[in-house]
Amino acid sequence: MKFKPLTITILTFCVAAFSGMKAASAASFSVIADGLYNAGGLSFGPDGNLYVTEAGIGGSGACVPPASGQGDSLCYGTSGAVTKIENGKTERILTGLPSIALPDGTGAGGPRDIQFDLKGKPYVLIGYGANPAFRDRNLGNTDLGKIIAPDFNTNSWTSVADIANYELAKNPDGGDVGSNPLGFVIDGNNLVAVDAGANDLFRVNTAGSNLQAITTFPQDILTNPIFPPSDTPSNEPAQVPSQGEAVRSQFATQAVPSSVAKGPDGAYYVSQFTGFPFAEGGAKIYRVGADGTPTVFADGFTQLTDLQFDSAGNLYALQYANQSAWKGNFDGSVIKIAPDGTRTTLLSGNGLESPSALTIGSDGAVYVTNRGDRPGQGQVLRIENTKSIPEPDSALGVLAIAALGFGWLHKKRELPNLP
Repeated sequence: MKFKPLTITILTFCVAAFSGMKAASAASFSVIADGLYNAGGLSFGPDGNLYVTEAGIGGSGACVPPASGQGDSLCYGTSGAVTKIENGKTERILTGLPSIALPDGTGAGGPRDIQFDLKGKPYVLIGYGANPAFRDRNLGNTDLGKIIAPDFNTNSWTSVADIANYELAKNPDGGDVGSNPLGFVIDGNNLVAVDAGANDLFRVNTAGSNLQAITTFPQDILTNPIFPPSDTPSNEPAQVPSQGEAVRSQFATQAVPSSVAKGPDGAYYVSQFTGFPFAEGGAKIYRVGADGTPTVFADGFTQLTDLQFDSAGNLYALQYANQSAWKGNFDGSVIKIAPDGTRTTLLSGNGLESPSALTIGSDGAVYVTNRGDRPGQGQVLRIENTKSIPEPDSALGVLAIAALGFGWLHKKRELPNLP
């Protein structure tokens, strides 16, 4: 198994609270956009405006089976979009992008992330969330599971790289075939992305050449895993123990990489969502250096969805919920990891619910897509007061990052219904 339905596509993510972590002072936030449909990655463009992807709500077209083969199919439409936020106004500037989703519009695969290169050219990552063998066979020629280069002026785009087809042809980790690219970063002339369904990190030239896997991420072996109670509604019914069934003492779970950021040291840092049963405290941040070997940089998280460095070398990590999703509480967290390894929770709950992605503005504020799994209810939040001094005892099991250095720069109006 690779990327099962609770993680199948988009951010039906579950995250656990980071025990022992304290916030020195509560951050505040404002809502700068709402009414979004399965909101995903976001990035500032060369014009200084904020751009956010919407995976859409699928449509009434052909369908593909879910990754587990159980439950409702994911059906195709062209409801994906890219939205620009400018001076408090929200406008969809790229529409008609491919989307698949469950009948109620949840679990959507479609536009998942957006980045701009040094010349200001945009690239958009389109997710998928199923076996790529069904994509062309069932849906025809779509751009699901690809990276595209859009032209906002003409509402058109060109395909750059077919990530899903690479998984179908190469299957780098040797497991079940599945593809769901979720996040990427631009590094010079390369697009570096994670495929959560394929459990790999890959690189492709911005011209679309030399697509190849950099590394794969291993399964985790859980000891005494905690499963939902028997007969609990689940997207993983085959793996929830039946009443009276002995619970396995060890259980193999997928890595499910969810996002990638480039660090001040030039390495790639990859967040781990983890697969079912989404062990609390089981998610890691991997560091992938020049040799392509993933090593654990920080651990003790639960289902991370995104990462971002600021110009001072602080790493921000995003958790989708502070408890496993089957517990029904979707309060999320933004966690700041200082260069010395100290962790501070900037915001937890209090309106932060099932967040899917974040970015850092030139103003030092953290921008987060909130309610990223709720079609029509997605938001973009601007989180302020992020420079508070962490509690001295809030460092928990992180490899210190002081050696990474400084100076590396990363850089309300309700929307109409999607077709």
